[in-house]
Amino acid sequence: MNQQTVLVVDDEESIAEAVRARLESEGYRVLVALDGPDAIEQHAAHHPDLVVLDLMLPGMDGLEVCKQIQRDGWTPVLMLTAKTEEADKVAGFAVGADDYLTKPFSLRELAARVKAILRRMERMGEQKDTGPIEHHGLVMDPNRRRVTVDGEDVGLTPLEFEILLTLARDPGVVLSRDQLMDRVWGYRDFAGGRVVDSHVARIRRKLGEDGNEPRFIRTVHGVGYAFQERS
Repeated sequence: MNQQTVLVVDDEESIAEAVRARLESEGYRVLVALDGPDAIEQHAAHHPDLVVLDLMLPGMDGLEVCKQIQRDGWTPVLMLTAKTEEADKVAGFAVGADDYLTKPFSLRELAARVKAILRRMERMGEQKDTGPIEHHGLVMDPNRRRVTVDGEDVGLTPLEFEILLTLARDPGVVLSRDQLMDRVWGYRDFAGGRVVDSHVARIRRKLGEDGNEPRFIRTVHGVGYAFQERS
């Protein structure tokens, strides 16, 4: 099995080295960048399997770094942030981040999330031919990782695709936020599932959903989400 590579981007050397030591002890090859330009250069040179990215970097912040490394292809990103404002996290998801950890964080928790994200990537690569799924003008082709609505392509990130696919495979079945976290992320969000809400909101916008009369994803208040059944 090939050794997986993780790029750690943090301007605080003590944190970067602690994360490097922990992830290397887990068997990963770890690269470290202390600023944004170095992160972009190392990403282009080494094509890591995952980026652990601090949001607050000098000169070029983590949001801009995330945006640039996603420009020519998708790499899963776990954000590290000292910020606790919801808007900062939503901004991270908007530029392609998968998840976040708020500083201070435990190295054990970080290692668990890195492992879960990489396991999900492997699972996505191993998925068998299941044929397209069609509902209400939406077509999902799991093999081509393609989504169309009324014949128009919809650009979803791989994570957004997995969330929508998980819901669309069982129309009418209500999945709680915890169940979605288990099935898609492979771990629970201790912030009460807000990471799920943020990603679902972005998927809905991309699908052109009407919030009052959703065509595809129904909110079950106090529980979670369900894909609309055929009427």
